[in-house]
Amino acid sequence: GSGSGRDCYLAAAMVGPTGSVTGVDMTQEQLDTATEHVTDFTKAMGYPKENLRFVKGMIEFLGDAGVAPNSIDLAISNCVINLSPNKEKVLQGVYDSLREGAEFYFSDVYCDRRLPQAVREHDVMLGECLGGALYVEDFRRICAKVGFLDVRELTRETITVNDPELEALCGQAEFVSITYRCFKLKEMETLCEDYGQVAYYKGTIADHPHTYKLDDHHIFEKNRPMLVCGNTAAMCGQSWLAPHFEVVGDMNTHYGLFDCAPAGPSASLDKGDAPAAAGCC
Repeated sequence: GSGSGRDCYLAAAMVGPTGSVTGVDMTQEQLDTATEHVTDFTKAMGYPKENLRFVKGMIEFLGDAGVAPNSIDLAISNCVINLSPNKEKVLQGVYDSLREGAEFYFSDVYCDRRLPQAVREHDVMLGECLGGALYVEDFRRICAKVGFLDVRELTRETITVNDPELEALCGQAEFVSITYRCFKLKEMETLCEDYGQVAYYKGTIADHPHTYKLDDHHIFEKNRPMLVCGNTAAMCGQSWLAPHFEVVGDMNTHYGLFDCAPAGPSASLDKGDAPAAAGCC
């Protein structure tokens, strides 16, 4: 859950007085700590009213905690989903709570294989957020099942198990911390398909005047054309990112599976021209 509320306070400062932030946690002690400074925070920020609230509930049942369906623009989580015994329920609840075009942005721990029961039930492994780590491909399967059809990876960092006893317990299993972003978009497909679309970043996102990193293989330069698949075009043109991008082309003509060649776009093309090389999806 939202724990002591630190991330929520940061988010409340970012969304400003016209936005709102809701933290969900099942532990009353954590909620008491989180709510302790809401009034002082509101005064310090100069907001006319509180834009931050904390509610008691389980992350598997966001609706029961008062989070309405189709009401959230952005959901964030930091190494919490792996602690849940029902990860599909968590992801489904997040998906249902998001508005069309909204995003789930989160980090968690994953594994390169399905862990044996002895590892998944080991107290220390659970406490270190390793016992609950999903096999990364099972995670992707769950995402697709609940509606997140194209999961995009932002960062990945290897986690090393240094304790000899735990290392022996884990065997050859390898753990990684991954930051993902998942968009709720009706036009998403399970594969990257080619419709000849081109995306331009306008350079208008705060603190990103020159480039914007959509994921680990899409870095848009301001005003530079990039040939993109239909899913990337939807992320850029139909999500909360839409005001900051121009997408040229539609999905009326299909050219097959998108070519995920690593070559970059041509900087010399005018808008409406097709770049000579494909971006990587």
